[in-house]
Amino acid sequence: MPRLPRLAAAVAAGAAFTVLATGTAVSAGDPTVSDPRVVAHFAFAAGQTPENIALEPDGSADLTFAYAHQVARVDRNGATRILATLPAVTNPQTPNIGAAIATGIARAHDGTLYVAYATGTAEAGIWRISPGGEPEQIAQLPADGLPNGIALDEKCDRIFVADSVRGVVWSVPLATGVPAVWASGAALEPTAELPFGANGLKVHDGAVWVSNTGQGTLLRIPIGPGNEGAAGPVETRATGLAIDDFAFTGHGDTVLAALILEDELELVRPDGSHRTVLTAADGLTNPTSVAVHAKNVYVPSAAYFAPSNPDPNLLLARISKNKD
Repeated sequence: MPRLPRLAAAVAAGAAFTVLATGTAVSAGDPTVSDPRVVAHFAFAAGQTPENIALEPDGSADLTFAYAHQVARVDRNGATRILATLPAVTNPQTPNIGAAIATGIARAHDGTLYVAYATGTAEAGIWRISPGGEPEQIAQLPADGLPNGIALDEKCDRIFVADSVRGVVWSVPLATGVPAVWASGAALEPTAELPFGANGLKVHDGAVWVSNTGQGTLLRIPIGPGNEGAAGPVETRATGLAIDDFAFTGHGDTVLAALILEDELELVRPDGSHRTVLTAADGLTNPTSVAVHAKNVYVPSAAYFAPSNPDPNLLLARISKNKD
């Protein structure tokens, strides 16, 4: 079962990431994360490495299984079923990885799922899965990129896509499927030590938020007025955190971030300070993404770099949204 070879090598060498800031103590206004428990375990050898997550109204989790290039649905009791499998790719050439992997996932209000597929071939791009339907490619992205986190902006009928290799954010109109670079620049680019730049992505309160794993930053990019909504200047909101993906807690701009290299879930405050709320002792093994639904936090772990007995899983915890 292939892993992420260049990233794994960087981790083994101890050079993948330099901490730029330290965690802080509990603040009176912090949401509280408690009662963590693993509700589902997946088959590492079958490529069931959960990479990204979207939630159903009933609290079920839709996961991309990266190396199996599948989408699975896991209910809150841990029962798992496969919804769709993206087509096999002959001779995939995905940069940094080599294999074809399913990455980001987003859900529309009508239940349609959108999935990013990184292949290094013509199949690279955005795929749509209608309820009960088969996957269909609706947008092709460059083969020499790595489409990763995605977010659906239903107000403007477009999908934003973080490209971890090219270091850009794409905008893909649903009507045409023709991608255009929406945001670019040094803040989104990868580093030589850790060649994954723009990674996780969310649309929140009039802006696109992006994690840059290689640079250890959390970024906010304002969306301009009108249907075109041009990108504003990139703002750095947090540093020192090798975030894969993240989710907002519902507490303003407070974020829960998956630190893939450190087996931790970090609470990141609007001022950029942060503290650890879950660790490997709670069941995290290379956590890849986060979702929040009502009073629940969902954290998939892919176990990409587990030295032995890898345990890809889905963890649930409780969240209480305290007031300042």
